[in-house]
Order: sequence, then C-alpha cells, then structure tokens
Amino acid sequence: MKATPLVLALATLALASAAEAAPAPITATVTVTGEDGKVLTLGVQDLDALPQASAVISHEGKTYGFKGALLYEVLKKAGAPIDKEMRGAALSDVVILTAADGYVVTLALSDLEPSIRPSKIILADATAEGAPLDKDGPFRLVIDGDLKPARSERSVVSIEVRRLRGPH
Repeated sequence: MKATPLVLALATLALASAAEAAPAPITATVTVTGEDGKVLTLGVQDLDALPQASAVISHEGKTYGFKGALLYEVLKKAGAPIDKEMRGAALSDVVILTAADGYVVTLALSDLEPSIRPSKIILADATAEGAPLDKDGPFRLVIDGDLKPARSERSVVSIEVRRLRGPH
C-alpha cells in the first residue's frame, strides 16, 4: 500500500502530539547560597530527604495545603548560622528568595529559628495531598500563619543568606 501525503502528514501530527503529551522528567533544582558564599544546588530528592512539614495559606476564602522541607533545615544544610549561632550579628541576617519571574521575598533568618518563632515556613514541593505543584512549582515558599499570602512565593529558583550588619 502506498502512503499518501495526507496519511504521512496525519501520522507526523499524531507522533508530535504524543511527544508533547509525554511528561518531562523532573529536573527542577533550587540554588542555595550561604552567607559564606558556598552554593548548593538541591533537587526534589535532596529536599525530600530533609525534615518535612505541612503548612497552609488562605486566599479569597479558600485554604490551600502544602508539604515540603522546612526552610530552616534547607538553610542549615547550607551552613546558615542557626541554632546556637543565632545571636549577635546573626540576628541581622536576611534570607532572599527569588522566583523564576524575578519576584523577590525577603525574610529575617531569625524568623526561621524554631526557638524564636514557632510557625512553620516551608519550601513546598507538593500539595497537602502529595501531588507535585503544577503552575506554582516546582518549589513554593509557604509561611504558615501569614494573614495574607503575599510572601507565598511561587517557582522559587534561588535562596541566599546575607548579613546586613556586623557586630558593633
């Protein structure tokens, strides 16, 4: 049987559609830069190996749940001055989170310290049901207890710890 140009064109379209429909493998990473300049590149598996927590945000009368690594633990892995080191000049440290679209959120490093502030702040990579984040991902900052989710940054690609002031 001889293939006509129409049959060949339809077969090509069908193959192209099948290729587009196949999900791309997750290769998402976030770079974490410590105060000392040390850079870590962490993927989903790296973050899933850290202590996990759940957090919720509310927006326009709806509540959304997320799961992910405690941001405190992510920064601890990068050598941030936390735990017993959270005193003196470390109290001026800030955490700068940048999204893929350039949106920036800044937190005080001391706000992540559980002995200072008990609310959970996570770098989410899944919904409360365990589904991967779609348009909000692959990583999302979720601050449990915020009255307005303006700091709940989507598509986080980098995190940096900076010292604003040294000791007096």
